[in-house]
Amino acid sequence: MPEPQTTYRIAKVATTSDTLTSRGGLALFVRYLSEIQLAPLLEEAFGHLRKSRKGLPLWSFFQQLFCFLLDGTSRHLRYFDHLKTDPGYAATLEMAPAQLASSHAMKRFFKAFAWVAGGSFRRILNQLFVWRLQLTCPPVIEATIDTMVLDNDEAPKRHGVQPTYQKVKGFQPLQMIWAGKIVDAVFRGGRKHSNAGHTVVNMLRRMVPLMRQACGPHVVIILRFDSGFFDEAILQACDQLHVGFIVTGKMYPTIKTYVSAQDPAQWAAYDNGHQEWEYLEFGWRCESWARHYRTLYTRAVMEPNGQRLLDFARPDNVILTNLGVTPAVLAHASRPVRTHWTQPATLIASHHRRGADELPHRGLKDFGFEELPFKRFPANAAFYSCMLIAFFLSETFKEDVLAEVLPITSYATTVRRVVIDIAAKVVWTGRQVILKVTHSVMTALRFDELWARCQSPPPIPST
Repeated sequence: MPEPQTTYRIAKVATTSDTLTSRGGLALFVRYLSEIQLAPLLEEAFGHLRKSRKGLPLWSFFQQLFCFLLDGTSRHLRYFDHLKTDPGYAATLEMAPAQLASSHAMKRFFKAFAWVAGGSFRRILNQLFVWRLQLTCPPVIEATIDTMVLDNDEAPKRHGVQPTYQKVKGFQPLQMIWAGKIVDAVFRGGRKHSNAGHTVVNMLRRMVPLMRQACGPHVVIILRFDSGFFDEAILQACDQLHVGFIVTGKMYPTIKTYVSAQDPAQWAAYDNGHQEWEYLEFGWRCESWARHYRTLYTRAVMEPNGQRLLDFARPDNVILTNLGVTPAVLAHASRPVRTHWTQPATLIASHHRRGADELPHRGLKDFGFEELPFKRFPANAAFYSCMLIAFFLSETFKEDVLAEVLPITSYATTVRRVVIDIAAKVVWTGRQVILKVTHSVMTALRFDELWARCQSPPPIPST
């Protein structure tokens, strides 16, 4: 007799008493957070917020918030109410369901932060920066300072939401970026322009000593700025701190007049293998400045596709730097490093990396969200700071745990789809909790190796 034909058609649906989760990869991040010793830093900075032993521990709020941001399923705090009913999610976070925070508890948590809490968040973010510097000890630290617009144009009225240069209403924090990570930030209203007040100079005086504390007093520090930071006070601060800078200048008429009067034979060529530029080197300063700086005037002569540009269509740039004219910046560098960083080709190439410097802004917005959830400025500042810390930790998580299965340049959406959003079953047996994944996940992601790596990451040094 012929065998009955096997059918794969679903006949009905039913429930199961098994503890299942669709975010099995979060278990890796949860274990990573616990092993890097982040909780003591947060307890030291914000332990005073917990007025009694009732309610959830402080670390539990931060851990759940960081996982909520990495999960990325929702940008609304009310999603915490949905998560609270999911025992599989609680098991993934190594918690009992009763330990999960509701949306109301999370809102009360953020309302407890005062205006001065921003300083505590900055210290934690700075300590994470020092942690990574000490692990890598680069001979040259290249960083950039820039602003980022958080578009809150469609959100209800929030304190500090103001018109920005991008013609939307929102916030405009000032941020320092290093190696794809945001390592310092000041949360500000939208109308604060790049160089508002003394914020940039104060950030320099705050961060440069930290860099030298982590990598030694003679480490070379080079900062890149766009034209919004073209200000003598910033350049003088870099000189005083013995920090190199590469800043985009402004196209003043005096520069155009000087350049147009120069002999064409004085121009040199720079080719990066894809595009060609002409450049002219000279010394220049604004009329009110106290000193001249090394200046490179560049203009593209060929597009990446090989098409040569006519004179009227060439995009021009002015680059100012103190490298090569302020000896203290490279005084303790090796001869090869001094030679490299005083070459015009190196300065132009570094200036061209300004575009890549801003990629962490895109990465942060992909990881978190722009519309902040509260009306009060301190609560939004605290939420933004938590988002920065979580983003920093997600980047180090990729470096320390996921480097062999994903490029470390992957955006959060890729990490979520490949690593976080995996089905898993949580089993209690033999007085142990076991997270079970499918054979395909175990093989494709080498999940057992990822689990071993997140057990022993480099811990954050205590202060």
